[in-house]
Amino acid sequence: MGGTRRVVIGSRSSSLSLAQTNEVVRLLLEAHPSLDIEIVPLSTRGDRNKSAPLLSMERGMFVKEIELALMNREIDIAVHSAKDMPAVLPTGLAIAAFTEREDARDVLVNRWDASLPDLPPGTRLGTSSPRRTAQIKAARPDIEILPIRGNVDTRISKAISEDFDGAVLAAAGIKRLGRESEISSYLSPEECVPDVGQGALAVQVRDSDSELLGVVNTIDHVPTSAAVRAERAFLTAMGGGCTMPTAAYAEIEDNGLRILAMVATPDGSSIYRVSESYDAASPEAAGTAVSVLLLEMGASRIMEAP
Repeated sequence: MGGTRRVVIGSRSSSLSLAQTNEVVRLLLEAHPSLDIEIVPLSTRGDRNKSAPLLSMERGMFVKEIELALMNREIDIAVHSAKDMPAVLPTGLAIAAFTEREDARDVLVNRWDASLPDLPPGTRLGTSSPRRTAQIKAARPDIEILPIRGNVDTRISKAISEDFDGAVLAAAGIKRLGRESEISSYLSPEECVPDVGQGALAVQVRDSDSELLGVVNTIDHVPTSAAVRAERAFLTAMGGGCTMPTAAYAEIEDNGLRILAMVATPDGSSIYRVSESYDAASPEAAGTAVSVLLLEMGASRIMEAP
């Protein structure tokens, strides 16, 4: 890229979102030192409506206003947590890069520093994620799940407050904020299949800006990109806005693409999981194939339930 180009990057205003955006800025400047980058913090509906349960909000509640600013040319690049993005992008926008994925696992923070099997019966765990709720209840139906909202710092503080014994969070956010020492235990992807895109950052631009598409694509992390594109294809095939708890996690293994996927009832009383390997060169086809396999195993009965 010749000459200096001024680039405005939009991000949510939370400390975690700004830390993530600064990761992207660092990568862009390493690849293109001549860029003149400005970060603009933006507010989203999900950030403003702190009292509403997450289940009442559709996927995309933390990205829509940022995407609108991108479409209106108020910003040139949007940085999102990939897990916040809906299955279908607005017309005119494209994901130009996924940066290298941070730890995709879920973790427990609790007053005993205990693992999931070792938590006392009746433990009060905070999470507002239907995906986490279903998988925790499937493994430990004796645990009480309570809704919890707030940023990572707030949820960690609440985790061992009077109202909670612990909370379930994403490892990536805790690590990016430098609070890894407060993690009590990690949940393997087999125990709790991570959310689609969890731990990865998606860098979005207007698809008409060919120069910037090329610039941002230079920071695309190919293994992460293949994995997340497979997961997003799974989400699309499952209906995108499906209200039932669903999850998929893919990773490159021995030149193949291994995908774990899950569908469950909200209370975890019925749960279907599958693990299969596919051709890493066709991630979208792999994500679609694993959705078909999961539905054929019996998950369609959950998806079709009234």
